[in-house]
Amino acid sequence: MRWRPLGVTLAATAALIALPAAHPSAGAAEIPLSQGKSATASSVENAGTAAGKAVDGDGGTRWSSAAGDDQWLRVDLGVTASVTRVELDWEAAYGKDYKVQISGDGSTWTDLKSVTGSDGGADTLDVSGRGRYVRMLGVHRATPYGYSLWEFRVYGSTDTGQAGCDSGNAARGRPATASSTENAGTPASAAFDGDTTTRWSSQAADPQWLQVDLGAVKDICKVDLNWEAAYAKDFQIQASADGQNWSTLKSVTGATGGTASYDVSGSGRYVRIYGTARGTGYGYSLWEAAVHTGTSGLPPVQGGGDLGPNVIVVDPSTPNLQQKFDDVFARQESAQFGAGRYQFLLKPGTYNGINAQLGFYTSISGLGLNPDDTQINGDVTVDAGWFNGNATQNFWRSAENLALNPSNGTDRWAVAQAAPFRRIHVKGGLNLAPNGYGWASGGYIADSKIDGTVGPYSQQQWYTRDSSVGGWTNGVWNMTFSGVQGAPATNFDNGPYTTLDTTPVSREKPFLYLDGSSYKVFVPAKRTNARGVSWPANAGTSLPLDRFYVVKPGATAATINAALAQGLNLLFTPGVYHLDQTLDVTRPDTVVLGLGLATLVPDNGVDAMHVADVDGVRLAGFLIDAGPVNSDTLLRIGTPGAGADHSANPTTMQDVFIRIGGAGPGLATNSVVVDSDDVIIDHTWIWRADHGSGVGWDTNRADYGLRVNGDDVLATGLFVEHFNKYDVYWSGERGRTIFFQNEKAYDVPNAAAVTHDGIVGYAAYKVADSVTTHEAWGLGSYCNFTADPTIVQTHGFQVPVTSGIKMHDLMVISLGGKGQYAHVVNSTGAPTSGTDTIPSKVTSFP
Repeated sequence: MRWRPLGVTLAATAALIALPAAHPSAGAAEIPLSQGKSATASSVENAGTAAGKAVDGDGGTRWSSAAGDDQWLRVDLGVTASVTRVELDWEAAYGKDYKVQISGDGSTWTDLKSVTGSDGGADTLDVSGRGRYVRMLGVHRATPYGYSLWEFRVYGSTDTGQAGCDSGNAARGRPATASSTENAGTPASAAFDGDTTTRWSSQAADPQWLQVDLGAVKDICKVDLNWEAAYAKDFQIQASADGQNWSTLKSVTGATGGTASYDVSGSGRYVRIYGTARGTGYGYSLWEAAVHTGTSGLPPVQGGGDLGPNVIVVDPSTPNLQQKFDDVFARQESAQFGAGRYQFLLKPGTYNGINAQLGFYTSISGLGLNPDDTQINGDVTVDAGWFNGNATQNFWRSAENLALNPSNGTDRWAVAQAAPFRRIHVKGGLNLAPNGYGWASGGYIADSKIDGTVGPYSQQQWYTRDSSVGGWTNGVWNMTFSGVQGAPATNFDNGPYTTLDTTPVSREKPFLYLDGSSYKVFVPAKRTNARGVSWPANAGTSLPLDRFYVVKPGATAATINAALAQGLNLLFTPGVYHLDQTLDVTRPDTVVLGLGLATLVPDNGVDAMHVADVDGVRLAGFLIDAGPVNSDTLLRIGTPGAGADHSANPTTMQDVFIRIGGAGPGLATNSVVVDSDDVIIDHTWIWRADHGSGVGWDTNRADYGLRVNGDDVLATGLFVEHFNKYDVYWSGERGRTIFFQNEKAYDVPNAAAVTHDGIVGYAAYKVADSVTTHEAWGLGSYCNFTADPTIVQTHGFQVPVTSGIKMHDLMVISLGGKGQYAHVVNSTGAPTSGTDTIPSKVTSFP
């Protein structure tokens, strides 16, 4: 809670009391175009001051932002409108200088009015402009707090006669769900298949519903219903933007079945027939349901274009190039939970005397098709001076697709989790430890060639995939390799190494490159039993940039979903994106690629992203940061019960990171749920924060890190930490994991809080009792129970004991004696003890 001085509180109270008489000019009958519409904001002070509170028509509720100058509140009017007046009722924390802007697409903004020297209270602005989105963009605050609006009202007129009602059925063939089905022969999808001889039917009970996903928010103008004999007497036609919050388009009572059409007016992505009273003793049954849509008058989302304000494109002749790197590093070196996001893109050529130091949320990539097209005679450096030589918090940064000739023969890459080193040719050695050899907790290398020796030194654990190394000096606890030429031999019984000769299935991350003067995205092909780098052969396909919606800061979820519905891929430029609706990826082979650790924040409890059970989706290079209102699942791949075979063209999730808390309170029941078969999870860090802002056992509650329900899922480089229950819960068959790193939650208040089924503590990695086949290599779980160091966790790993379960090279470690493990896996493995941080190992189980 934010406490304010008495004077501020009294001013806020006065503003509230004065509110009813604030604007007599509006007239009692004039309803703002903005009232009740979807609203988003750059930030919220807390869950009780959400963006929607400023457009709810209630003068006693408010939106308030975080304490920063660059903040905004935006409302989606739903259709294009001619805007004539905007009214702002400020709470005591008002904007001294601000702009009111309008946009047709939520990305490109035009100023309607610039206000300087406002004294707060009620501001009425006469304006003139056309668009669908209107926002207040703060420039300077008048108080040390954020911006706070009791109400943000937009007046004008919506376009009329902009479109008729399309005769086509927008629901045909779209994904459908229902509250129940009578039997397997009457699924929800049968009501939207265009076949009047198939039907959906429900169980014989009230209420029941049938729902269809149109794929994007649309203007809905008519719904046709063709009832079977078991009809609805009373029902509602409803619409929703997110599938959770519903508005009623039409209430029908006393219906008699048969075929009927209903004219409606509203918008939504989801349409639902909600039955409240049946007309017979049976359930509800529809032969067909059709949804007709109008047009909003907005142009389609355009692909291609520039890369936005936070992408820095350079070439060897760029003036003051070193200064550009230094300036960004100065901003980002210690900005662990800041809002800055940056991507350096280096055009092909030779760069001399460069030291690109990378701080938080900073990425560097070459723009050649091959790493050797972009040569740096110098360094790309990550060190830990900002944290007194401790590299265990050097998160969220990346290097990709370039060649290094290190200035002193060895490059330094002293990182922790979520810091991939991909597709790099190091013409020398690579040092993974910070200067002074302080603690380090990485890390990940893939598709890279290191001509010299890799020196982990103080690195606790590391995973390297499909690469080549000239040598490897040592390891602390868990060094795992698959498909790496030059890797050390397995010696886990008395050392740190687990080595697989090949990686069973892999596919490299998509990347941006220049073909002449045109940007393209290269999408590498799948490899089986890979060993060594994928380049310069480069099997795969190239996609021109005009097949991508280039997402820039300020873009709305509605526009992003519209781009997806048009068949565009997504290229998120660096920034923080607040989502008021779930991003739905439904098309096979869609690429969703982020630059500069682009960050998605779901607002008001929506899920951030859903991926349909389709072939070949590529998710890569972005961070999902949970919002302050609990989301059920931040990222879902596939649909519950999915069973399609995707082995020829699997969906991949690469360098996709999840965070709950740290940057502020965050809540999510599930972080990632994989329902599709054959998914490849290639390098993820799924993290419930143990430090930062908004951290506490219930403050950033998150029960599950990764839940795998699909079959034949492969994880390579799996980092999952600190969840309230299971960090990984695997219930799909034939799953495989190569390398797993985990810490149990530090803040477990006591053993009772995590005792279940007679077991103290939830396993870090749990394979469901029903699973018959599962295999994993190189797994480690560490405990650091700082809230109650007396906790003795029963085991780090829990799996069924059957012939198809094969667990290789597992360890548990007590960090400094803060808590202990009684066993490694099930009831096997010696207990940890003391404060010496010595692993307890099991090399094979059962």
